[in-house]
Amino acid sequence: MSSRAPAADDLVHLSATDALQLFARRALSPVELMRAVVDRAEKIEPRINAFTERLFDEALEQARHAEARYLGKGGLAPRPLEGIPVAAKEKHAILGRTLTEGSLAHEDRIATENAPVIDRILGAGGIIHARTATPEFSLSTYTHSRMWGVTRNPWNPDFTPGGSSGGAGASLAAGTTLLASASDIGGSTRIPAAFTGTVGFKAPYGRNPGLGVLAADHYRGDGPMARTVDDVIAFQNILAGPDPRDHASIRPKLTVPTAYEDVTGARIALCIRLGEYDVHPEIEAHTRAAAQALADAGAHVEEITLPWTRLDLLTAVAGHFSTLFGALVVEAAETHRDLLSSYTVAFADTMTHARAKVSYLDSLRAEHRLQRALATAMDGFNALICPTTAVPGWHAGDDLAGDKVVVHGEEVADTLWSAMTTPFNINNRCPVLNVPSGMSSWGIPTGLQIVGHPYDDPAVFRIGKAVETLRPWSYAQIENGLP
Repeated sequence: MSSRAPAADDLVHLSATDALQLFARRALSPVELMRAVVDRAEKIEPRINAFTERLFDEALEQARHAEARYLGKGGLAPRPLEGIPVAAKEKHAILGRTLTEGSLAHEDRIATENAPVIDRILGAGGIIHARTATPEFSLSTYTHSRMWGVTRNPWNPDFTPGGSSGGAGASLAAGTTLLASASDIGGSTRIPAAFTGTVGFKAPYGRNPGLGVLAADHYRGDGPMARTVDDVIAFQNILAGPDPRDHASIRPKLTVPTAYEDVTGARIALCIRLGEYDVHPEIEAHTRAAAQALADAGAHVEEITLPWTRLDLLTAVAGHFSTLFGALVVEAAETHRDLLSSYTVAFADTMTHARAKVSYLDSLRAEHRLQRALATAMDGFNALICPTTAVPGWHAGDDLAGDKVVVHGEEVADTLWSAMTTPFNINNRCPVLNVPSGMSSWGIPTGLQIVGHPYDDPAVFRIGKAVETLRPWSYAQIENGLP
C-alpha cells in the first residue's frame, strides 16, 4: 500500500466512507488503520472504559486479509465494509463468546449463534476489534454496571456518554472505532449519540432483524452508530433486510439512497417540548439554531405543538415494559437479586408495581392516542425535528435513582423525563435519526432528533445530511477532555 495515508492522529477520526475510498486507491492499508485505532484504544481506553472485550490480535490478522483483497491477491474482491474497524455492542451475540449483558447473573453465559447484526457486519467485511459496554441488561440511560464499572464521555469524563449504547458512542467519539453496532428500546441509540456528538439511527420496527424473544417487541431494534450521516447510511444498508430468525423483519430489503437533493421546499415541523417535557434552555437554543439553518437553506420550517401528556406517555411505557422487557428483568431479580446492580433491582421493583397497576390493554390505548396525535401533527410535513434529550447530560456514575437530575448544583429535570426518545419507540414505525446540534456549556454535545413518517427512512437522511452540511461538526476539541 502507498505511504500517502493521513497521520495516525487523523486516521482515528477518519470516516468509514473516506477510509474505504483510501483503501480502494491503495492510499491507506486496513492494517495501518487498525493499528492506529488499536494504539489509540491502548492509550485512552483506561480512561473512558468503553470496551468490555478487546479482540485486537484477531482484528489485525483480519486486517491483513482485507489488505490482500484490496491488492487483488487470492482472487477475492473487497466487500462493502472491507477492513473497517467495527465495535460491537456486547449484547449482540457472537458465537462462542460471552453474552453477559453486563450482569454478574449471566457471567458464564456463552452465545450459541451470531446475532443477525454480527452476521451482517462480518459478511460485509467489517472487522470486529472490540465489544462495547452497556448498563446491565441495557436498561438504563447511562452506562455503568457492577461487572464493567463506569464508562465515561470522552468529551468530558465527568459525564456519562448515555446509554444503553454508551460504550458505542464513547468509542466513536474517542476515535477507537469507525463504526459501532447499537440497539434502541427507549432511546438506547439516540441518547448516547446525542451526548457523544455522533450519529445514531433508530430504524422502523422490522427494518433490521433481531434475535430472540425481544425481537418481537415493537419498541426495540438494532441499528448503526457512526460519526457521519454517510457512514450511518452505509452501515444501515448492510444491516437492513429479512432474516429467517426474525419473522417480523421486512422484505424486500430497503436500500437507503446515498445522495439527496437539498432541503429547498422541504416541509419540516419543529416541536420543542413534545407535549410536556421541560427542556433546558441550551437544548432549546441548539434545536432552534438547527431549525433556523434549515429554514435559511430553503426549507419551510413551522413550529408545532403536540397534545401528548405525561400521563399517556407513562401509561404506554408502564404497561408495555412491565409486560415484556421488564418481565424478563423481574425474572432475573427473582433468582439473582444479590448479583444485580442497584438500578436493575429498582427497575425490577418498579416493573412489578407497574404491572399490578397498568394493563397491557391500558398501554395499547395510550399508544393509540399518542400515535394518532403524532400522525395528525405531521400531516403535511416531510419530517419532524425535536431535541433528543431535555437536558445537556448527567454525571458519570450516577444511578439516577432519585427524582431529580442535578448537575453543577442545578436541578435540571425529573430523571424519568430527561430524555425525549421513548415517544418514538411508542411510535416505532417511524425512523428517527440523531445528529449533533451543538456543544453545551457542560462540555458535552447535544443532539437533534429527525423523525420521519412510518417507514420513510430516506426523509430523515435527507434532512440529516443537510444539518451536517449546514452545521459542520469536528472531533478535534475532544482532546481537551482526555489525558
